[in-house]
Parts: sequence; structure tokens; C-alpha cells
Amino acid sequence: MMKFSLPSPHDEVSLKVLISLPPSYPASSPPQLQLLSRYIGAFGPDSSLFGSILRTYISVNGAEWTADTVCVFDGLQNVLDRCVTWYEGRLSSDTAGELVRDDLKQQGHQTHERTRPNSPDSDRIYEGGDQISGINESIATAMPIGVNIYVAEPITDRKSAFVGRACRISHASEVPLILSHLMSDRRISRAAHPIINAWRCQLDGVLHQDNDDDGESAAGGRLAHLLQILEVNDVLVIVTRYFGGIHLGPDRFKHINQAARNALELGGFLDTSETKKHIGRGKKH
Repeated sequence: MMKFSLPSPHDEVSLKVLISLPPSYPASSPPQLQLLSRYIGAFGPDSSLFGSILRTYISVNGAEWTADTVCVFDGLQNVLDRCVTWYEGRLSSDTAGELVRDDLKQQGHQTHERTRPNSPDSDRIYEGGDQISGINESIATAMPIGVNIYVAEPITDRKSAFVGRACRISHASEVPLILSHLMSDRRISRAAHPIINAWRCQLDGVLHQDNDDDGESAAGGRLAHLLQILEVNDVLVIVTRYFGGIHLGPDRFKHINQAARNALELGGFLDTSETKKHIGRGKKH
């Protein structure tokens, strides 16, 4: 893995990129690059950026690769250039969004002044001094087509609850979309640790994988180890932990792993006769 910074004036923004070298590199296969950064500055990378970096050496806009030629540096420079362009675009969009919000806020004040205090529409038009209802600030991210999430029954212990979810993925770029979709559900996002996750995906003969603790130290790594020992590929597994006020100590990791395994069994990802007995015991998104 390589960690480097964007060039000035954005040198405070860092990137993490995983470099995978297949056994046949550089003779007959290019390297694989994968963006690991969860955020670039204040912005979360979208699936388009994530996917374009995976396709660095096979895209017309990517880095050139020819057999028997070392090209890792060229690919990293291409990734850096694209991330700078993407980041500056987000900064411009964010600035424009602030101007729009300021304009809407001003319109809200003017509307409030024109609306009678006892009008039945007063609260709908203007609430809390600076908010306009009807403007949805959090738009749900659409689930990738064909993705079905299997949800296992919750595991409860001393008022804490652990909910496992699993789904088949066909490309690593689907992961941020799925996680964003889950976080748009307030029942999930309000949890202490809503999206502890790990995933593995085989792409062009190279295994891509990553995990995220989501604030629960080492939990993502444990899920990644679970997928490894179960030899499960092309799967994303997520565990949501609701904290009940009582610390569980090491037991929490046992429940996280079990919740994940239950979801994998429910979805049929373990491919065993015992797994098939469990199909249908949970619910499916």
C-alpha cells in the first residue's frame, strides 16, 4: 500500500492506494490499483472514481501498459491526476451548494415574514428559524441493480444488539454504493457502529479486499479473517452494532463474527448442506 499527498495547494489531503502485482507482471499482465481512502479531504469517493482507478491500465483515459514494461509509477501518477481533478470538482460543487443553501435560507426568512403566524402552512414553509421543510438534505443512494442484501436475525446480549447483513458483489465499486444506501436508513445510521464491514472480490484474476472497523477497534479485520478462513469471495458482509449501555468486553467480537456468519449462511454464501437449512430464516432487502 502507498500513501501520498495531493500536490499544493491540497497537500494536506492524503490518498491510500493498494498496489497488487500479479505473478505474470510485467511480462503479460498489468498491475492492479485500488483506492483505499475512505475520504479524500472531506468527501467520500464515489463509485465512478473508485471504478476508474481499478481500470487504470485498461481504460483509454488510464495509464499505458505494454508487455515487459514496468509501469507502476505511471499508473500512480494517473491516479493522482484524476483524484486532484475529482477533488477540485467536489470543492467547486461544495462551494456552489453553500451559495444555494444561503439563497434558500434567505428565501425562507422572506417567506416566513410573508406568512401569518397562525397560518396552517407556517410550520410547513418555515421551521426552526433557518430550515425549509420539503428540501431533503439526505438523498438515499440507490442500491446497485441486482444486489440483494440478506439480513440475519439480531443477536442480543445485555441490551446490545448485533445485526448481520451479506450480499453478493460483482465489482468492488459497488461497495461504497451499498454502504451509502444502508447509511441512508436512519434505523441503521443511528447505531453506535452501523457499518462494520469486510469484502472480497475477484476481478480479472486478482483478489481485491478491504475492511472497515467503523469505530469498533479491530472488528473489520476480524470479519476479513472470517471471509478468508471460510474462503468466501465476491461477497460484502456488514454488521451493525447497537450499544445498550453495558460494555461487553471481548464478547462483542464473538457476537460480531456470529452475526456475520449467520448472514453468510442465510444468503447461501457458504455453500454447505447446513447452510441450505438456514435459508429463509431471516429477511431479505
